[in-house]
Amino acid sequence: MKYYLALDLKDNEELIAAYEAYHKAVWPEIIAQIKATGIESCEIYRVFNRLVMVLETKAGFSFEEKAHKDALNPIVEKWEMLMWQYQQEIPGTKPGEKWQLMKEIFRLEEF
Repeated sequence: MKYYLALDLKDNEELIAAYEAYHKAVWPEIIAQIKATGIESCEIYRVFNRLVMVLETKAGFSFEEKAHKDALNPIVEKWEMLMWQYQQEIPGTKPGEKWQLMKEIFRLEEF
């Protein structure tokens, strides 16, 4: 299954540069956790301060199960707290929510 998620960074060039630097050297424990939770491919794209993440997952993947496993991993929790210094909610989200699942509205193959 393929999912698209969105999130904003704080609109500050220095913070955005630091965020990108972290993603050029993601901690190995984070990479291992991503793979262990059923994610086969993960890409993040940026335009200005808006991020879009594309996930491809194994059959049976669950965001709830991933969140539960992540919450039990102190290194993932440390990474998430660090990343939250650079991130901010997209307008319309509840306080503390991060990545928001995007709704598909068009697919060329359907025409």
